[in-house]
Amino acid sequence: MKMESIIAGIDIGGTHITAALVDINRKVILRDSVKRRAVNSKDTAENIINAWSQVIKACYNTYQIQPAKLGMAMPGPFDYKQGIALMKNQDKFDQLFGINVKDRLARLLKINSEDISIANDAACFLQGEIFHGAANDKDRVMGLTLGTGLGAARAFHMTAEDADLWCYPFKDGIAEDYLSSRWFVKRFFEYSGRTLENVKELVQLNDSDGYVQAIFKEFGNNLATFIIPFMAAENRNVLILGGSIANAFDLFIGELQKILTLENIQLQVRRSVLGESAAMMGAASFCMQELRSFQPAYVPNLSHS
Repeated sequence: MKMESIIAGIDIGGTHITAALVDINRKVILRDSVKRRAVNSKDTAENIINAWSQVIKACYNTYQIQPAKLGMAMPGPFDYKQGIALMKNQDKFDQLFGINVKDRLARLLKINSEDISIANDAACFLQGEIFHGAANDKDRVMGLTLGTGLGAARAFHMTAEDADLWCYPFKDGIAEDYLSSRWFVKRFFEYSGRTLENVKELVQLNDSDGYVQAIFKEFGNNLATFIIPFMAAENRNVLILGGSIANAFDLFIGELQKILTLENIQLQVRRSVLGESAAMMGAASFCMQELRSFQPAYVPNLSHS
């Protein structure tokens, strides 16, 4: 195994960080290197970035090497080229606003800031699926990450980019109001008067009242209504769904497909193949495109990967 093919892929979520070493040549994640940790996104900037650096170091320490090159999947708004956080009033990472995350992280890891590539998390998700997942044979593809927020990406010449659809006007608000976890929590409360924490909890309920089925059917309708104009306008024929809500794919795909059929839309809807690994794979893939060579401090024996 050539060590120049190893890049760390990091997925920054609203509540966690996941990091792993990716072998770009073999298109695999080195299983022993996967590290995940909960992070309080409302904490101070210093504590957040310190927590990230500790996880990244632990990822590299699996193979007794020093941090080298890494790609990060980061939610927006963010100045990805310069590495400056622009998130504000997003209920997460407010304390990072205006801070050059790339420079601060590089100092903690003792690497050059140029060794860090940061890209939009939705684009990284789709890039991962293009690189080695559900979309690796297609270019007319869009991807949606459905979770605490809504991410969207499109591909051109097998390279993904942020589609920035989360704030697009939809019904009585914006798309994210209807296509994220908070919509499910709000809708279930409207049905039952009870409060849930997340979609996973909703799926696990005894649906004796039919609330769960009705809510997921409505979600499928909302998703179809929202996505059809974009898929048609951009001549896209494949839609990849990821994020925590995609784990309940079977509960809303029927209604989504029904609407597509009624509208005579020829669209393949696929669930993510890579799951939580997609963003890490995509971030490493973007890093590979930006950074063509690097030299790790030590070449370990990776025979057990």
